[in-house]
Amino acid sequence: MKKFALAIALSFASLPVFADVTVDDVWVRATVPQQMATGAFMRLTSDGDARLVSADSPVANVVEIHEMIMDGSVMKMNAIPGLDLPAGKLVELKPGGYHVMLMGLKQQVKDGDEVPISIVVEAADGARQTIELKAHARPLNAPSGGQQMQHGKH
Repeated sequence: MKKFALAIALSFASLPVFADVTVDDVWVRATVPQQMATGAFMRLTSDGDARLVSADSPVANVVEIHEMIMDGSVMKMNAIPGLDLPAGKLVELKPGGYHVMLMGLKQQVKDGDEVPISIVVEAADGARQTIELKAHARPLNAPSGGQQMQHGKH
C-alpha cells in the first residue's frame, strides 16, 4: 500500500505547476471603418516567473506581442517572441510600450464592444496555460490608464 501511495504522490509531483497570473484593466482601442489593426492592453502580475508567449483573438487574422522602441528619433513597433513576467512584478501592456497587436481585423471594433482575447503564459518549467479574456473597446482617443475592465486571478 505504501508503494502505491508513493507512486501516486510522485505522479502528482510531475504535473506542471502553473504560475498564478492576475490580469486586469484589459482593453482594446476602438477602430474606424476599414481600419485593419488595433492594439490590446492589460496589466499582468504573475506569482512566479513566467513569460507571455502568444495571444489570439477570433476578431483578427494575426495576433502578435509587440514592443514600441525608439530608434534614434523614430518610434518603431516590432513583434517580439515573448514578454517576461517576473514573479510579483506588474507588467503593463500599454499604448507606446508593450502591447498585443490585432491585425487583419475581420470587422470594425466599436466603442463598447467586448473583444475575446486568449493569451498563453509559459511558466519557468515550460508548462503553458491559456487565459481567456474579454477586452472592452475604448474610444480612439481614450487615455491609456483608467477604469478596470477585468480583474481577478485566472
